[in-house]
Amino acid sequence: MHILIAPNAFKNSLEAAKAAEAISNGLHKSKLQCTTSCFPVGDGGDGTAGLLIGYLKGEWIHTSVHDPLMRKINSSFGWIEKDKTAIIELAAASGLRLLKPAEYDPLKATTVGTGELILETLEKKANKIILCVGGSATVDGGTGILRSLGIKFFDAKGNELDGLPVSLSSLAEIDTTNCDKRIQNSRIIILCDVENPLLGSNGAAAIFGPQKGASEKDVQLLENNLAKLNDLVLHKMGKDMSFMKHGGAAGGVAASLHAFFNAELVNGIDYFLHATGFEKVVAKANMVITGEGSIDLQTLQGKGPFGVAKKAKEFLLPVIGMAGQVPAFIEESLHQYFDQLISINDDLSDLGTSMKNTFVNLEKTAQHFGDLLSLSSVQN
Repeated sequence: MHILIAPNAFKNSLEAAKAAEAISNGLHKSKLQCTTSCFPVGDGGDGTAGLLIGYLKGEWIHTSVHDPLMRKINSSFGWIEKDKTAIIELAAASGLRLLKPAEYDPLKATTVGTGELILETLEKKANKIILCVGGSATVDGGTGILRSLGIKFFDAKGNELDGLPVSLSSLAEIDTTNCDKRIQNSRIIILCDVENPLLGSNGAAAIFGPQKGASEKDVQLLENNLAKLNDLVLHKMGKDMSFMKHGGAAGGVAASLHAFFNAELVNGIDYFLHATGFEKVVAKANMVITGEGSIDLQTLQGKGPFGVAKKAKEFLLPVIGMAGQVPAFIEESLHQYFDQLISINDDLSDLGTSMKNTFVNLEKTAQHFGDLLSLSSVQN
């Protein structure tokens, strides 16, 4: 039996490559006679850019940018010279991982640093910019990126807004005159790991604001600010950003870059699997194991394990999902793609302990699964 191991990252606890390693270790410690291959995946979230750069044999370009609170940091992006393609992870400049929990504040956090990374790719005459937008600390509607590229925002008195995104409440005018013209020569592809729109009860502020430190009052302010930005863009450019699919990704970055630069908003895992040649690898497998921190109905909205399972089912392969959390009752819609969902944690451990032990728990779970599979093979 040849088992393909293709997990996503386990958020805030284990990167995808280490998760794959743990599962492989466990299977080979078991009694199951098998071969394995590891193919860690990314759906646009943290770590996706690094995996893409590895699979596509790119190089890292190091530079200095501003973090979400406008402090200078060292950052990097991927570069594939033969295609003049840049791969940027928004979280490398504008991510929650750059902040301490006490610093989370989406009223202040900005995507300026991601814009600075984009400027660096324009210096290298990028034909294509792949932007992975998961893990952001921001709900700024992409205004930080736009400012870095030369777009200016003004209040009703003609004063340029300072302190975005909180000052968007005073937005009255957008000036694109000094926007860096080189951006028009680059095809921008945004790998999204969520389908949420920009506005509304399922939008960027309401759903992701609290995860980034927003209070109920902050959420309403952020929603109003994004609505004001959308109204002005609609009035000036005739483009309605409010309810486009994926528009709320990275706090509205996806919506703005689509409106201003015709960025393509794509399902991150589907793009990733196509770009990395996953189909050729899965065609050689007898079984697929995938996983991430939690697998539930939301997984079916375009998360990494769903993309892997969907592709595996095209080859009629059994798919096992391993996760820190799985539903007590498995809905039929999940069973269509996952033959078995397995929790790697026991019910007695608290979340913090479980997350610290993700590697060990994955390894143990895979070993136990391999032993059970070997028994089944003997009986058959």
